[in-house]
Amino acid sequence: MDRLPKYAAGRPPAPVEGLTSYKLSSNENPLGPLPAVAEAIARESAVNRYPDAVSTRLRTALARFLDVPADDIVTGGGSLGALNQILAAFAGQQDDGTPDEVVYAWRSFEAYPISVGLAGARSVQVPVLADGRHDLDAMAAAVTERTKVVLLCTPNNPTGPALRRAETERFIQSVPGSVLIVVDEAYQEFVRDPEAVDGIELYRKYPNVAVLRTFSKAHGLAGLRVGYSISHPEVTQYLRVAAVPFAVSSIAEAAAVASLEHFGDVVGRVQTLVDERERVTAALRELGWDVPDAQGNFVWLALGEATPEFSQQAAAQALSVRAFGTEGVRVSIGESEANSRFIELCRAFTKVPQSS
Repeated sequence: MDRLPKYAAGRPPAPVEGLTSYKLSSNENPLGPLPAVAEAIARESAVNRYPDAVSTRLRTALARFLDVPADDIVTGGGSLGALNQILAAFAGQQDDGTPDEVVYAWRSFEAYPISVGLAGARSVQVPVLADGRHDLDAMAAAVTERTKVVLLCTPNNPTGPALRRAETERFIQSVPGSVLIVVDEAYQEFVRDPEAVDGIELYRKYPNVAVLRTFSKAHGLAGLRVGYSISHPEVTQYLRVAAVPFAVSSIAEAAAVASLEHFGDVVGRVQTLVDERERVTAALRELGWDVPDAQGNFVWLALGEATPEFSQQAAAQALSVRAFGTEGVRVSIGESEANSRFIELCRAFTKVPQSS
């Protein structure tokens, strides 16, 4: 346990006199849930009863929404909870104590090494390319006979690019069919790259592909912790054993079902954030910043040694950002005023080499 990294949640901003504070450190949806979803939450009052252990209403709604069998869906406490169930079922240790291996890009979602370690497996981290993309050739080369799971984060958190369809299929075809490939699509609704991969299409085509999705981001339900995996019966039969009982509360299930029923309105809200993302990235590039392709609800600045100073200057402007050591900062797309203040901070910051 002492060897595992500790998860660092995005911190709220410190108050600064004369400025409205904005939290841009946790990739949260600043718009919150839809009014109809808030009403569904208010109506769900039976908190003295355990929820449906297998989230039947939600899985039925998702099955209609995604056109997949309900039995192929396993819910969890956010997409991370669904991932932990996958790792518990498929990655651990052999009978002789040799750890299984889980391959993933790095830097990627910071919970990956924690979850892999808690499952008893060993992380095999493959550095991302200079533009923040997965190095799929290197990841394929890292697969060994001990590899049980590969994690593909698309769009990649925190760097931003999404995997493309053709490159991902080539990767899947190069990996033994006995390896479970998990496509983590927590930010799928924000993707606008026409060549981006669609995890559901991959799941339909490849029996060793599982997909993770969540209601935390686009649907604005991060605090309710509801996510799910989609995979074939030869996978789900074990995930149901590994699933945490009652992980999705009745309130979370009601909220998620209501949000699916009003998905057109969700799309409109997401587009508002995508428009803001495009405004921010265009402004930063015009200022000379080298910003990776941003397909989630965040942008990445590879600041290197200047990372702590940038984070401090953001705090002085009542903005909290997510700093990663001396690698860079991830900045969530927030309210319009927050995004504009972030742009002005980048205009004034000169401690990092910028693109020509």
